[in-house]
Amino acid sequence: MSRPERLAIAVSGGIDSLCLSAAAARARPDRPPVLFHAVSPAVPMAATARVRAFAAEQGLTLRILDSGEFDDPRYRANPVNRCYFCKSNLYGALRRHGKGTEVAAGTNLDDLGDFRPGLRAAAEHGILHPFIEAEMTKADVRALARDLGLGALAELPAAPCLASRIETGLRVEPADLAMIDAVETALREELGPGLGTLALRCRRLHTGIAVEIDARLMATLPAARLEALGAIARAASQPHGGADLALTLRPYRRGSAFVHA
Repeated sequence: MSRPERLAIAVSGGIDSLCLSAAAARARPDRPPVLFHAVSPAVPMAATARVRAFAAEQGLTLRILDSGEFDDPRYRANPVNRCYFCKSNLYGALRRHGKGTEVAAGTNLDDLGDFRPGLRAAAEHGILHPFIEAEMTKADVRALARDLGLGALAELPAAPCLASRIETGLRVEPADLAMIDAVETALREELGPGLGTLALRCRRLHTGIAVEIDARLMATLPAARLEALGAIARAASQPHGGADLALTLRPYRRGSAFVHA
């Protein structure tokens, strides 16, 4: 595996990029990586807070930047390859801010089995993928995070960017992203530790709002509990424009907001 002289890591706040950052810092204490975290309406505030706390705890340099995707009309139009435009803006910004530095991302082998237009953007910008080079899956990354002593971070649920919850072709709007974040935050707090790494998504669809909960968990919840969760989601959505949108609860299905042309 390559060992660049200077390394920057794109850190989203998820377990993959945080684990990669910790591993790189341990492997090269004399040349620790610089962390770059992009903030935008599509990034939950909790993720940014997590990144800040992690960098402080690990003693790593953190640079916060705006990658500028919200100024890109191609991204805002939310086509099937929206992620390509998002990552193109992100990696372009990282290259400008980290001249002479190699940039790495926390992509793992499991990511290769999904439709990921962002990987094309990564290839165009020469982004390194150490976990793929090491043939590591998501489970391997979590195991490494435990070995590195990252504690609860190792059990973080998968959390793609908030824009991935907006149905293809529906314009990416900050108000919808704020609504999605508010609903998911309220429901995670309500469900508590029992949710663990199980999936929970709030989808903004052309037809309204869909709240998706892991099918195994959903099957164990009585009707009254599901009704209460729906009421919590409804209340959380209202300050962000959800008052007049139809809301449904349904089992989680990966990529259900993605509509392929």
